[in-house]
Amino acid sequence: MILPPATLGMLGGGQLGRFFVSAAHEMGYKVWVLDPDPHSPAGLIADRHLVAAYDDYAALDTLGNGCAAVTTEFENVPADTLDYLAKFIPVHPAASAVAVCQNRIAEKSFLADNGLPHGPFAAIRSEDDVRNANAGLFPAVLKVARFGYDGKGQARVADRDEAVAAFQHFKGEPCVLEKMLTLDYEVSVVLARDEAGNVRCFPTGENRHRNGILDVTIAPAQASACLRDNAQEIAERIADKLGYVGTLGVEFFVCRGELFVNEMAPRPHNSGHHTIDACDVSQYEQQVRALCGLPLATPRQHSAAVMVNLLGELWYEDGKGHGAYREPDWSLLHAVPGLRLHLYGKHHARPGRKMGHFVVTGDDAAAVLEHALAARAAIGIRDA
Repeated sequence: MILPPATLGMLGGGQLGRFFVSAAHEMGYKVWVLDPDPHSPAGLIADRHLVAAYDDYAALDTLGNGCAAVTTEFENVPADTLDYLAKFIPVHPAASAVAVCQNRIAEKSFLADNGLPHGPFAAIRSEDDVRNANAGLFPAVLKVARFGYDGKGQARVADRDEAVAAFQHFKGEPCVLEKMLTLDYEVSVVLARDEAGNVRCFPTGENRHRNGILDVTIAPAQASACLRDNAQEIAERIADKLGYVGTLGVEFFVCRGELFVNEMAPRPHNSGHHTIDACDVSQYEQQVRALCGLPLATPRQHSAAVMVNLLGELWYEDGKGHGAYREPDWSLLHAVPGLRLHLYGKHHARPGRKMGHFVVTGDDAAAVLEHALAARAAIGIRDA
């Protein structure tokens, strides 16, 4: 076990890292953050912020010498960086697990190789791969294999010709071509797994997206107990096959009542933000526990919860990213009973950027959802 007042390292300085820093501080740990952005939200509250690139080996040496263990808050930290640090101190999750999750081709192949439910797909590395793709895949979505998230690096394509044009638009980057499924709704599971293989799942959440970005999470999901349990079982199998240690998010499509894994996130997940307010242990405390070899807590959700993301366009007069730049009227949210507002301290808002979120909790799930959607409308979030 790594016990307080040890110093922990965090690769990445976004809001997920910020919540990790807060959880670790509450548990008595110190945290050093490595992130190239001098204004990073996690860096602003860390005990030390190393402003450096993820492949700056002098900075990595400093982190390795000063910390008892290291984790990450986003999947695009180079696997080589994790491998390098693992020579000196414990690093969780391991580079091997992160490498699977940060590349869509590796991710889809992992699901197929392990008999995990997934939609039809093809790996695309050349125009010939597109032209030879099974006609049954169309209509489809072409997604870049690396660095695509929140709807970025994706294109809907009706046929091979559109897929070729999209592949050229992505400058020939390796991609996956995924058949478009008939979608009922989406759910996700956030879990923690320790080195001994013990797994603790949070209740399955239901997700709604807007413009490819998570908009609302309803927890627990408005789905059958059987489907919620099945999602947790599949997520546990994924964590086991990956040999995963840490907090993991798994997103699912529900299509005609069946579950299909969409993607995995080797870190805490946006849809798990509500665990801070609605559960007796948060996904971030579980991340600290898994990293430090402490016993995992058994999560208990004590309140129904709805989480709503706050994106950068809210900071503009028209609510769409245009016009005068101003702070939203937070009094509209603070007036809502059972609502807690979380702002990330990012220094500049831009459309699509996650600037904060709020969570409404209560005993009546239907009333919580009603109040959360009313608050969402009052602050100016408009459906596309």
